[in-house]
Amino acid sequence: MKRLTQNQLDKTLKQLDHIAKIYRRDYSKDNKRDWRTYEQRLAKRMKEATRELKPVIQEAFSTIKIECTDNRGSPPKVSPEKKAMIILLKTIFQLSNRQMSNFLFFFSMLTDIDISYKTVERSYSDPLVQMIIHNMFMILIKRKKIDNINLSGDGTGYSLTITKHYRTERTKELREKKKIQKKKSENKRLFVHSVALVDLDTRMYVGYGTSMKSEKEAFDEAYSMLEQTSVNVNSVRLDKYYNNREIVKKFGKNVKIYLIPKSNATIRGSPEWKRMLDNFIETIFPYLGKYYKRNNSESEVATDKKMCG
Repeated sequence: MKRLTQNQLDKTLKQLDHIAKIYRRDYSKDNKRDWRTYEQRLAKRMKEATRELKPVIQEAFSTIKIECTDNRGSPPKVSPEKKAMIILLKTIFQLSNRQMSNFLFFFSMLTDIDISYKTVERSYSDPLVQMIIHNMFMILIKRKKIDNINLSGDGTGYSLTITKHYRTERTKELREKKKIQKKKSENKRLFVHSVALVDLDTRMYVGYGTSMKSEKEAFDEAYSMLEQTSVNVNSVRLDKYYNNREIVKKFGKNVKIYLIPKSNATIRGSPEWKRMLDNFIETIFPYLGKYYKRNNSESEVATDKKMCG
């Protein structure tokens, strides 16, 4: 490997926008969506999910040992397994909590479930439901034999602000109070940050994290979840927010890292960091081809937002 110099890196970074335009023009494939095949694939996925859902939920619940139960109050109408089923069906069919409760009421003759939308909402905070869904994730990772993966990651934020149509006369009354509290409100968290790590071959999440503080904290949670799966990572591509030496160090020397260096990047750092920069400079077009597979992550996040709001 030739000795990498700072001048080489600076020159490449200055020309990067022009190089990326050439890559998109001459190398990037036209990936227009075929809506007919898309609908067919979606229908196939829905059928497979329907067949797998109940058995996987039962298997996930069977691994949980409950040592102590609180028998106070009236017994719950819905078991943890059915609560998990409700949450997953609600997501699959893109329903609100109230729509889901009405949906279940309509089919109560088949499901034996007659509940209010509050029951749907409270299912999210049920620890047993959370454990079931986590166990389902681990079961599916093993069942689908996901290992030696090519990883892609993307972060996003979910707004917590109130929309205009929700404002009432009460809001007007509080205007003066808001002016007084302006400085405090400037520091208020307006977004929930989330990061999803995706296996490019199966398009399945292998790590997911959220945070009220920062995208970095959400990434650390997603990475921790990835470690729990014990899958091996062959390569990883992340956006510019993560192009730093610490990320390269986190994944280790055996993982191929595809990052776009910042405009002020330097060659100082670990051998893994220098190896990545050398690969970036010497094989720029193949490198961009590997990096731009990260677009799959953006597509998955966009799909999630469309489905879940």
